[in-house]
Amino acid sequence: MASDAVALIKDDHRRMEQLFARLKTGDGDRRALVAEVEVRLIAHARAEESEVYPTIAKKAGEQDEVEHGNHEHFEAEHHLRKVINLIDSPHFDQALEEFVAAVDHHVQEEESELLPALQKAVGKQALAELGTAFERARLDHLRAAGHEESTTSAELELTDATRDELYEKAKEADVPGRSHMKKDELIEALREQPSHGK
Repeated sequence: MASDAVALIKDDHRRMEQLFARLKTGDGDRRALVAEVEVRLIAHARAEESEVYPTIAKKAGEQDEVEHGNHEHFEAEHHLRKVINLIDSPHFDQALEEFVAAVDHHVQEEESELLPALQKAVGKQALAELGTAFERARLDHLRAAGHEESTTSAELELTDATRDELYEKAKEADVPGRSHMKKDELIEALREQPSHGK
């Protein structure tokens, strides 16, 4: 699983696009899919706003773009409320189309402007730390909404560990070359172990 903030945000975007595709084709329970979209969209937006956007504004000097991103989150949530209100209406498809268009526009701007600015402004370690903060905030919002995701607990355990703790885990797993590895290299090596995340 990816661990830096940019990769995690993009993974979330792809997951949302899959949900949109299912809603458009009528694949699955409409109410359940809309409820999942709502929970995931809000958790994603709040985690970005609290953990990632302030760093982009401060380190990359993109205050105006961050404010624009916040505004687009608000717009997307407005469109989502229309989707929810029209779930049994003949106007559902039109509301869904407007919502998806708003989110797609935001995702395109974020991935072409904000995230590249973040990558240029901070190093790999900072991106990894930001990824951990983003993922923790996102999971907290999902849990608060009664939606669980268990696949990331092992990931957070690795990224929260000290280099010495990671070295001990690598020693237990018999990872070759562990004594010369930096913290992020140990994390990568441990991720590749068959037992990771089980």
